Amino acid sequence: MNRENILALATDYVTKDRAETHGDAERNFETIALYWTIHLGIEIMATDVAVMMTLLKIARIKSNAGNADNWVDGCGYLACGGEISTSSERAE
Repeated sequence: MNRENILALATDYVTKDRAETHGDAERNFETIALYWTIHLGIEIMATDVAVMMTLLKIARIKSNAGNADNWVDGCGYLACGGEISTSSERAE
């Protein structure tokens, strides 16, 4: 799998397949952040969720670098975090 395939698959995951299955990414990240905030007792933001989920994928890569799913999902989480942090609504 080359970089173009990895990014194309990540694009499909975050814009089509998983959005239809799991709902709006930003809203889900905010919900996850709220649950983590309550559980940990510290404030977690939606962008933190993107970073932490990416780190989870990086940890999995350490165990099995040949599993393309971890690379694809890591790209997807970073793309979602980038969109959340740079959206016009947050910039205002």
